[in-house]
Amino acid sequence: MSHYTETLVIGGGPAGLTAAYLLSREGRSVTVLERDPTQVGGISRTVSHNGFLFDIGGHRFFSKSKAVVDLWDEILPDDFIDRPRLSRIFYKGKYYAYPLKAMEALGNLGLVESAACVASYLYARARPIAEPRTFHDWVRNQFGERLFSIFFKTYTEKVWGMSCDAISADWAAQRINGLNLGTAIRDALTRSLGLRRRRKAGGPVIKTLIESFRYPRRGPGMMWEAAAAKVEAQGGAILLDRGVDGLHFEASTGLWTVTAVRGDGTRETYLARNVVSSAPLRELVAAIAPTPISTFNARALQYRDFVTVALIAKGGRDFPDNWIYIHDPSVQVGRVQNFRSWSPEMVPDAAYSCLGLEYFCFEGDGLWTASDADLVELAKREIGQIGLVAPEDVVDACVVRQPKAYPVYDEAYKDHVATIRRDLEHAYPSLHLVGRNGMHKYNNQDHAMMTAMLTVKNIIAGTRLYDPWCVNEDAEYTEAGVSGAEEALASERMVPRRAA
Repeated sequence: MSHYTETLVIGGGPAGLTAAYLLSREGRSVTVLERDPTQVGGISRTVSHNGFLFDIGGHRFFSKSKAVVDLWDEILPDDFIDRPRLSRIFYKGKYYAYPLKAMEALGNLGLVESAACVASYLYARARPIAEPRTFHDWVRNQFGERLFSIFFKTYTEKVWGMSCDAISADWAAQRINGLNLGTAIRDALTRSLGLRRRRKAGGPVIKTLIESFRYPRRGPGMMWEAAAAKVEAQGGAILLDRGVDGLHFEASTGLWTVTAVRGDGTRETYLARNVVSSAPLRELVAAIAPTPISTFNARALQYRDFVTVALIAKGGRDFPDNWIYIHDPSVQVGRVQNFRSWSPEMVPDAAYSCLGLEYFCFEGDGLWTASDADLVELAKREIGQIGLVAPEDVVDACVVRQPKAYPVYDEAYKDHVATIRRDLEHAYPSLHLVGRNGMHKYNNQDHAMMTAMLTVKNIIAGTRLYDPWCVNEDAEYTEAGVSGAEEALASERMVPRRAA
């Protein structure tokens, strides 16, 4: 027997649940199919382990979009707390502010290394690479070769598994937007004189410089559990343990036939007028029959995955950071989350600390396939080496593998995605792609939500009034809300793509 719904949503993460919530609020029939057997939220879910809560990555609730902020408040009106924002860099036993504070960085490096860094910076400014092509070129021009090697090379290559000489310069220009050594020195001197530089009215907010953010008191999963409950209260359906493995569009009826398989092998069939997909684009195209002409392009898309090892320890060194970037090349861990600093309610016992060590990898490589026990031993050894927790104080641990955490921007991804988009929009006008993996676009949570908000407007209107693909990190539509999205000029989200 087939189940009919006006709109079928594939994926119960921020984009999928935003679409489902807004459609059900309008009285539209909607069903969400989520692969995870136990919870919604996708990469924004909150994991519970023996009473301790932790995120898959870190999810600051900050957006320039009033429409997104209003929706957060509508879904979760009473459970936000304000948290101070602090992230630092760990390198060779010392901590550095992020973004870099020039005087602090040079002071920590010592007189000889500082002098070498300044000389390297001055040389780079005097003799810049005329047309910086790679991430390496761009950062070297802005900071000098020595600061590039200390503060940019190791972490970037840990995260993306790509050489900085293979990542394009325009990613660096966005990732380190508005920051250079000269500006940092001027800001340091201004602060030392007790002055504060005023941002021009209406001027842009550099996201890396925000000083505080809002956060659900029990983690981001709280937002999406609430959204799922409200979808069901509004008449929608949220079905877990359903992995979609087949989609067929019948042009004569305008209906989609979607098949899903449960963990026990049970197969189910759904009929829908519209399909909204936040599933990885490579998997979606592979599930469509007849085979789309862009299948080859979809197969070429790549993803970066990561493993979180949460360590629960007695006592431990208390520190205020939400997370610490680990630039030290002597350890494999790329970032350490401090869940108490996200919210005190994440750690139920003040006598313990809970840290999340993040290891960036590719699905199937040595880190990904290592046993949980081996990963825990690695994390204990490295957290001791960093000096945050003594390995013998770790009393419990939990390992979570997150596939397809980041879409990879290699040298061909943009052409592949454009071809897939053209193919699917022409053949299947009632198939809507949303979210990070659904669009193979490294969107933040708020941007993923905005793609769904625009998609819902299109579904309700019965035509594509808005282009969700214009939603991106720097678009000025965010100040005006949804109405301004169509006028935004897209610049690429802050992710690396291979240099041409």
